[in-house]
Amino acid sequence: MSPATPAPESGGAALELLVHGVGGATPQDMLDDPRTVRVTGDRTAAVYRRAEDLDAEAHPERYEARPVPEAYCWSNLTSGNGARALWLLLLPFMVANLAHWMRPPAQGRPGLVRLYGVLVRLVALTLTVLLTAAACEVALDLTAWQCAATTACTDAYSWLGFLSAGRGGWWSPPGRRLALAAVVPAALVGLLWYLSNRTWSAYEAQRPPTGYDAPVPDPPSDTEAADAADPAGPVELRPALGRPGFWYGRRLVARLRAAHTAAGFLTVAAALVTAAARHDAGAPGLRVVLGWVLQAAVAVLAVVVLWVVCRRGRSERRLDLRVERALVTWLPAASLVLLALTALYAGWSRPGWTSSGTLPGDAAFGALTLVQGGLVVALGVVALLLQRPRRDPRTALRGLGGPAVAMLACALAGVMSGGVAQRVADWLDGPATPGMGDHGGPRIGPPVLLSWQASVIPVLLLLLLAPAALLAVRTVLDARRLRSSVEADYDAADERDPVRTGQIATGRARASLTDSAPVLVGVVSGATLLLGAASVAGAWASGNVPGRAFDGAHPAIASLASATQALGSWMIGLGFLLFVTWGRRAYKDASARRTIGILWDVGTFWPRAAHPFAPPCYAERAVPDLTWRMSSWTRGTGGRLVISGHSQGSVLAAAAVWQLRPATRSRVALLTYGSPLERLYGRWFPAYFGPEALSGLNRTVHCWSNLYRATDPIGGPVRVPAEDGRPAVDGAVLLDPVAYGRTREHPLPEPILGHSDYQADPAFARHRAALLDRLPPALPHQRVPDEAADQGSSGRSSG
Repeated sequence: MSPATPAPESGGAALELLVHGVGGATPQDMLDDPRTVRVTGDRTAAVYRRAEDLDAEAHPERYEARPVPEAYCWSNLTSGNGARALWLLLLPFMVANLAHWMRPPAQGRPGLVRLYGVLVRLVALTLTVLLTAAACEVALDLTAWQCAATTACTDAYSWLGFLSAGRGGWWSPPGRRLALAAVVPAALVGLLWYLSNRTWSAYEAQRPPTGYDAPVPDPPSDTEAADAADPAGPVELRPALGRPGFWYGRRLVARLRAAHTAAGFLTVAAALVTAAARHDAGAPGLRVVLGWVLQAAVAVLAVVVLWVVCRRGRSERRLDLRVERALVTWLPAASLVLLALTALYAGWSRPGWTSSGTLPGDAAFGALTLVQGGLVVALGVVALLLQRPRRDPRTALRGLGGPAVAMLACALAGVMSGGVAQRVADWLDGPATPGMGDHGGPRIGPPVLLSWQASVIPVLLLLLLAPAALLAVRTVLDARRLRSSVEADYDAADERDPVRTGQIATGRARASLTDSAPVLVGVVSGATLLLGAASVAGAWASGNVPGRAFDGAHPAIASLASATQALGSWMIGLGFLLFVTWGRRAYKDASARRTIGILWDVGTFWPRAAHPFAPPCYAERAVPDLTWRMSSWTRGTGGRLVISGHSQGSVLAAAAVWQLRPATRSRVALLTYGSPLERLYGRWFPAYFGPEALSGLNRTVHCWSNLYRATDPIGGPVRVPAEDGRPAVDGAVLLDPVAYGRTREHPLPEPILGHSDYQADPAFARHRAALLDRLPPALPHQRVPDEAADQGSSGRSSG
């Protein structure tokens, strides 16, 4: 990608800060020079410059004839390390975190805003409980309770021999088998805590710039009222993404990490104490009292966890520098101690205790499913109330994007937890379908509800065939309809080529499919909610797996039920195996790791406001980096600056500009291309990138220009009209390809670029030069203030 060379000859020193998009780019490609030098940063994220431009700050007068190009490379934040491919297993947590940021705008309605955040955090908490319960299902129920109780199963898997009930060893009693197996889910919870704590330090502990100028008379933004009761008192009114605490939520992440860790340990403790206490219920003695005491302790700590999760959320008005250290320390520790006590209680010798059927407490999966469905419905009601005063027709799903995505997070968690349970049960049960006992031996299977949930997956896929077919037909019809407009755009009447016209028209039609994503998400979420409710009703009404629930019915119905259960069990297990396979492939293959990294480029832009175990937010490192870089250049040289962002880089650029001081913003121009600012972020995150926010961004920078193509499936117009003497942000749609056929300037056929290589278009250089000409002349050279110098060239602090 060439940075395009024509530049204005006046105005003084200027910097062009290039920010790449999804998938990453090398500094050599971004700067079109093999000799690049890292100016500031580290191997994770850094600013690079051509070797010949290293003295730009010391001698800005030498660079008055052309801008100094710099490249900010941040791809290693999401796809650089092979271990990050394993973040794919945290996908449900990431999706739940996205739902927090998808609420509709709601200026002056702090109660509803706070309730929306509480509901999303509760949905996120159920995902942690579901993940831990799935691990308990595999380790405690399927392995220690069911398989170890049957001689046939332990003989088939010799590594389970020491747990076999038939051998009469020390570990043979059910309670001791369960206590030993509890190490697996407890270790999983501990690993999640460790990863969350470690990734916070590595990615998100970068403090944004502080010391803003006097308050700016901007109107309060949508979440300003929700923070009005903040004890820190009134501060400068800014858009949400421009407040000092938006990219530094240390207090909330630490608090949620403690609560979710405690919830995981309590889930394991509840599984242990429920099984043992149920056996002790009819026997008088000390064990009964201990059982009740431990169950009461689990309930009390569970209430504390709920209270912690429901407390006030993020403080965007100030940096979350303090942490409730006592809460963060004692809550997980107390839960771990309680887990150890329940393990000792379960391991108490109980002569005559045998394990049969499924582990007591498997009804928890049904209760958890109902709780998730109820929370999603409540979230939908709150979202409708929030968006009632002012409805924007561009908003995805009319403001219900957050509840729909929260439902998808629950569905993904269900597929992953049910998939691993189904596959382990299928492995332990030999040739039989889990829970069916087809081979004549004892049934080894997960709770009935998981089998019902697996059975509805084929039905869900059948329901999706209809909208998929409609979209395919519409794309074909749109491609035919666009043929005439393609020929008109290129004035190709004299050199009409049906094949070439069809290729361009098809590219435009396929790119428009992105705008249909809300419909697909809505269909999937609605169908998942209804089918999930049906699976709970079927499981509780029949008390048996689908393949057995219809015994005695018409043979066609019974066969259909058995077929859907077997197919669903296979499909849900395959879905989990695909997650693991993709993660393993990405761990070894850099290209596959880059592809998976694109998912995180979009999904982990937002801070961890709902789920602390979600993959880390790279923007909490990238936005402060860009903000400090822009501030250090304008203060050190007095020069002009164009921040040039492609794709996801344009979102980072906009967020960084919002964080700048007003005096610095007046010397900054914004150039975006292939930008999803309105097409994706404005529609799905209207409270932060809606029409008012983007119009405010246009007013806060000196000038802004946006480039897009009709063949781009990601980027699009930002739809900010001309106002207050400022021209419209969107330029004319760029032709792609730049030439219809062979010309003297383009003797070979030009490719259809779609989302890539915007800088190869001559219009890019023209728009950048126009932005530089509109910026005020460079100020006289001035030294960097001591406070900025103390923070280093990158301006980052340790956090």
